[in-house]
Amino acid sequence: MKNIVIITDTDSSLPIDLTARYEIRQVPINLHIDGETYETGVDIDDHLLFEKLEKFNKYPTTSAPSPEAFAKAFRASISEGAQSIICICVSCKVSASFDSAVLASQMFKHDIVVVDSQNLSMGQGFMVLTAAESVLNGATKEEVLQHLANVGKRIHTFALLPSLKYIALSGRLNKFSANLADTLDIKPILTVQDGKLEIVSRQRTSKKAIDKMLELVNLSCDGKTIKRVAIIHANNPEGAHNLQEKVNSIAPDVNQYIIAEFTPGLSIHTGPGTIGLSILTDGQVG
Repeated sequence: MKNIVIITDTDSSLPIDLTARYEIRQVPINLHIDGETYETGVDIDDHLLFEKLEKFNKYPTTSAPSPEAFAKAFRASISEGAQSIICICVSCKVSASFDSAVLASQMFKHDIVVVDSQNLSMGQGFMVLTAAESVLNGATKEEVLQHLANVGKRIHTFALLPSLKYIALSGRLNKFSANLADTLDIKPILTVQDGKLEIVSRQRTSKKAIDKMLELVNLSCDGKTIKRVAIIHANNPEGAHNLQEKVNSIAPDVNQYIIAEFTPGLSIHTGPGTIGLSILTDGQVG
């Protein structure tokens, strides 16, 4: 066990191979289905969720991990020898995960810092990876936190939803607006701004929506070179592959591609077919 342990929640969408490589401990977001509670990444994933989606009596809901769930993760890390813990949570403006982690940290006298990523999915995931890599390279806790503050400003996250049906069912959007958008075959593009999801564009076709998303990526880079790309999908590997090919044309200097799946805690709100894109720039004008 390392002296500094990195913990996050499963809304970070991190693939299992990366959490294993960097010894990142994850605390599951809860999914509530027909009176049963499932832990994302433990006993339910996107494949199982969408396989059963049309059979649910009531549309599923999500909830943040409880303080005790975070306390369990903190306790395990401390018992294994961690001197410090850095817990990086999904944005507090979309989930109570951060609040639960803060409450849990107050149960311990140990050195625990809870960080609001102000992002979600692989936008949050990039921050978690940055922290884990910094620890692996021998950074102190203070240096890791400085790296996080710097990296957070260089992450941009977008998502293309094929339909507004599911986000309306989850209660995040007026159902009339969603039905109207679907009738007009409008494809919304979302981004993360100040920790909140915002619709930044509406396009009439998927092709136009992809082109617009790439245009928005270019604008967000502001002349900086893209160094890391994560493409996230909800049961849509073909769409993720096609998006990667298009990203290659605008980001030739990428030194890491990550293909990941949205976890049920996120994909239950976006629905199947959603594709997302998180980028990390190098911080230098290129």
